[in-house]
Amino acid sequence: MAEQEARADGPSAWGGPPVWGGPSAWGGPPWRRRHGGGPPWWNRPDGDEPRSRLPWRSTLLLTVFVLVGSNAAAGFQTDERAALDPFARVLLLVGALQLLWRWRYPVAVAFGTATTAMVYLGAGYPYGPVFLTVAVGCFNAIVAGHRRAAWTAMGALWAGHVLVAHWLYRWLPPGGDDAASWGQEVAVVTWGVAIVALSELARTRREQWARERAERAQAARRRADEERLRIARELHDVLAHSISVINVQAGVGLALLDSDPEQARTALTTIKAASKEALGEVRQVLDTLRTPGDAPRTPAPGLDRLPELVEQAASAGLTVEIEGEAPPRLPPGADLAAFRIVQEALTNVVRHSGSRHARVRLGHGGGELRLRIDDDGPATGDDAGGGGNGLVGMRERAAALGGTIEAGPRADGGFRVLAVLPVRASREVEEDR
Repeated sequence: MAEQEARADGPSAWGGPPVWGGPSAWGGPPWRRRHGGGPPWWNRPDGDEPRSRLPWRSTLLLTVFVLVGSNAAAGFQTDERAALDPFARVLLLVGALQLLWRWRYPVAVAFGTATTAMVYLGAGYPYGPVFLTVAVGCFNAIVAGHRRAAWTAMGALWAGHVLVAHWLYRWLPPGGDDAASWGQEVAVVTWGVAIVALSELARTRREQWARERAERAQAARRRADEERLRIARELHDVLAHSISVINVQAGVGLALLDSDPEQARTALTTIKAASKEALGEVRQVLDTLRTPGDAPRTPAPGLDRLPELVEQAASAGLTVEIEGEAPPRLPPGADLAAFRIVQEALTNVVRHSGSRHARVRLGHGGGELRLRIDDDGPATGDDAGGGGNGLVGMRERAAALGGTIEAGPRADGGFRVLAVLPVRASREVEEDR
C-alpha cells in the first residue's frame, strides 16, 4: 500500500495507452539508441563487471603498429640509440600483448606496460610507439576507476626515464651516449599530462553515461509499475461495479423466477447488459496491452456517462440523485478519474450499505473539481464504504493528479466520499506530455 501510494505520486498518463520504454536518446546517434549511452565498445553488458571477451582485434592492430612503427623509428635514430635486436622485439611484443588483459586486470596491465617500456628504454633502444602501450594501459586503468594506480605507473616510468637519461646512461647501452636534454623531459611530462587529462575526461564521460543508463532503467521500471497499477485499477473498477450489479440482479432473478417470471426476465436482461458493458471495457484495457502505443479504439469514460451509472445503479435497486454540473472541458485524465471515483463509490453503496438512495454532488471552482458521494446507511458489514482495493484505487487516482480523497462514516450514520481534483494542474501536466 505504501509503495503503491509512493509510486502514484509522480505524474502518469492515467487513462491513456500504456507507455513502454522511455523518452531517452531516441533522437541521438544509433549507438546511443542501441546501447543506452556511450559507444558500443564503451558499454559493459554486466555493469562494472569485467568483460568476458579479450580485445583480440584492437590488441592485434596495436601490436602490428608498435612493431612496424618501432622499425621505422629506429631508422631515424641509428646514430643515437641501439639497433633493434630480437630482445627488443620481444619486449615490444610483450608490452603490446599485455593489452589483451587490460579489461580484466587494468592495474596489472598499467604497471606491466610501464615496466616493459622502462626496460626497453633502459636497454638503449629507439624511442617510438613503445609509449603507446603505456598510454593505452594507463588510459584503460583510469577509465576503470584505478586512477592512483595509473598515475603511479606513469610517474614511475617518468622517474625511471630521468634516472636512465641523466645518471645511469654512463653504464647502459649504447656506448658513448650523452645525457639527454631537460627539454626532452619536458616533452615526456607533457605527453604524460595529456594522457592523464584525456583519460580523466573519458572516465567522466563514462560515469555520466552510466548514470544516464541507470536513470533510464529506473524511469522505465517506474513507468511499468505505474502502468501496472493503472491497469489494475481500471480492471477493478470495471469488474467490481458490473459484477455487483450482476450479483444483485441474479439474486432478484432467482427470488422471482417462480412467482414473477416477467420481473425475473428484466433482471436477466440487466445482467446481460451489465456483463456486455464489462466485457467491452475489459477488452479495451487488454487491447492497450496487446498494441502498446496505439490510441484506444473507444474514448475513455468520463463524467458525461454519469446517466449510464445512474441507470445501472437503478437496475441494482439504488436510486441516485445528481446535483451540480461538471466543468465543460475536463482534461481526459481528470475526467476518467472523476468517473471511476463516482463509479467505485456507488458500487460500495450497493455492496456495503443498507441504504437504497445515494447523492452525487458535483462542484467546481478555483481550478478544482469537487465530488461528494453520500448514502444514508446503515452499513451492512464491517467494511462499510469498501475497505479493500476500491478506496486504495480512488486515493491513487486522486494522488496521481495531485488531488485528495476523504472517505469515512458520517455523524448521522451514513457514509461519505469527498474527492478534490485539481483540474487546472492536471490539464497542464497532460499538455506537457
